[in-house]
Order: sequence, then structure tokens, then C-alpha cells
Amino acid sequence: MRDKKDNATFDLPGFGPAAPLEPEAKRPPPPRGKRSALKQEQLELLEATDNSGLPVWVRDENLDLTGLPVWAPN
Repeated sequence: MRDKKDNATFDLPGFGPAAPLEPEAKRPPPPRGKRSALKQEQLELLEATDNSGLPVWVRDENLDLTGLPVWAPN
């Protein structure tokens, strides 16, 4: 059968009541330096995109409309 309380833990050193904590003296934060705003620039994408951001459809003669390769007759 299991004990309801574990009294052995309280006999070990270090499990006494904790001493009250004293608040540390806080120093005011140092003044912030002024940061110059970095100018942003638009990067060009690798492929042309439409308004939704998807790549623009480019018709390839070696592919059919589903994107599968077209088998050339020998």
C-alpha cells in the first residue's frame, strides 16, 4: 500500500522554509541610440508572376496542357 505523505523528504537538508527574497536594486535602462531607418528595396523574383504571385504560364512545345511530355514519333 502506498503512503499518503512522504515525510522523509522534509528531514533532508535544504527543504526548510525559504528565506524571504529581497528585491534587487534596478538600474535605469541606458538611453537608446537613434537608429536610422534602412531603406527597403523590392527584389526581383526569379520568374515572372501574375497578380496572385503564382508563376506566369509559359507554353512549352514539348509539354501538353497538363504538363506531361509530348512523345515525338520516331
